[in-house]
Amino acid sequence: MTADDTVRALAEQVEAEFMFRYEAGAPADVRDALGIHTTRMGGGVVLSMRDDPTGYWSKALGFGVDEPVTGELMARVCDVYRAEGTPSAVIQIAPQRLPADWDEICARENITGAGAWVKLAGEVTTLTPGRTDLRVGPVPDDLVPEWASLVLRCYGMPEEHLAPMLTASVRDPGFRPFAAWDGTRMVAAANLFLRGPAASLNTGATLPAYRGRGAQSGLLAARVRAAAEAGCRWVVGETGRPEPRTSNPSLDNMRRLGLTPLYERRNWIWRARAAS
Repeated sequence: MTADDTVRALAEQVEAEFMFRYEAGAPADVRDALGIHTTRMGGGVVLSMRDDPTGYWSKALGFGVDEPVTGELMARVCDVYRAEGTPSAVIQIAPQRLPADWDEICARENITGAGAWVKLAGEVTTLTPGRTDLRVGPVPDDLVPEWASLVLRCYGMPEEHLAPMLTASVRDPGFRPFAAWDGTRMVAAANLFLRGPAASLNTGATLPAYRGRGAQSGLLAARVRAAAEAGCRWVVGETGRPEPRTSNPSLDNMRRLGLTPLYERRNWIWRARAAS
């Protein structure tokens, strides 16, 4: 495996792990209310939220590193969703790990292509964080519920059940939640997930009235420092690929930080077939 392949593998695995812990760490009553089922399979993770009010949380990712992606593996992944009664799920596989017969697998399993995400990475010692006039720092344990509420409101997700899920999950020792404050008001949030040599930047969100004040630049800077202090070599992240003649502020912020795009990864949507 080349150095580039190693970084790509780390980027996929750290994302799969933080997504797994977000959902696997949910309290039992939340898991029951949302129909959460999580499992590890083929070196990746399969996450099902049958009663997801957002359509975001059912996804399968991290495949192709420990084992090759095959039709048999994808059938097993889709079988999880069929067994759970999940209406749809996103399958995320790095483009270089898709098999030659991927089109045939998609046709067989009722999988179609959708938009793409950009995967980025950079060595922690080469990054050049920006600044903000807001106060930025780690989130104390007693403010984690406020942090979770802010994240969900910024993403337009309901707080019922999801807020307790995020609150419980980010108390996992691998997570480092950060926030930005204007005085005593929390106005932006983000998360860092640490896994071996890689640190994942994820869950960045800013209240609309505070966008444009460098909150996410400040949060990136704080998380890069934390990653360096934890001994991580690589910082990775992912965000949506903008449509032509549009921009994505999250992508712009990460590129200004010094992260370099590794590849564009298409989202693949599995949908349950209608009963005949």
